[in-house]
Amino acid sequence: MNFRKAEITDLPGLMEIINSAKDYLKQKGIDQWQNNYPNQETIKNDIKDCNSYLLIKENTIIATAAIIFGEDPTYNYIEGGDWLTEGEYGVIHRSAVAEEYKGQGVIAEIFKEAFIIAKSKNAASIRIDTHPDNLPMQRAIEKEGFSYCGIVYMEDNSKRLAYEKRI
Repeated sequence: MNFRKAEITDLPGLMEIINSAKDYLKQKGIDQWQNNYPNQETIKNDIKDCNSYLLIKENTIIATAAIIFGEDPTYNYIEGGDWLTEGEYGVIHRSAVAEEYKGQGVIAEIFKEAFIIAKSKNAASIRIDTHPDNLPMQRAIEKEGFSYCGIVYMEDNSKRLAYEKRI
């Protein structure tokens, strides 16, 4: 597998994975990633800001994530807990795996690459959040050594479980 930054020409393949993930969540009755989020404009901005990454196998995009460094306002307030670290951190947002590769540990590869990037930037940690009903993502996050830290709230005031892993 090859891990690299996304380019604008990757947008159709990225959107296919994102839209498939939206459908999956909807079918499972999880209201995460509904209401036109993330949309093509969101993903274009991730690419433009050099924060969009992909995992490629045999010339096919099989997973994607935005890996962003710098302060994330969503994480300024955490309820029912505390972050493990202070200082520089990275955040994984908008991670998705192609339907045919789910359950094969592919998301773990994205996480491992994020840890490598974080280490190269001397970040103290990587943070991530997910919907309380998204049990597969919670399991994947915990399996990779993230610790549950509390609850954060999105711009629309929806609640997310927040995790962090020290680098």
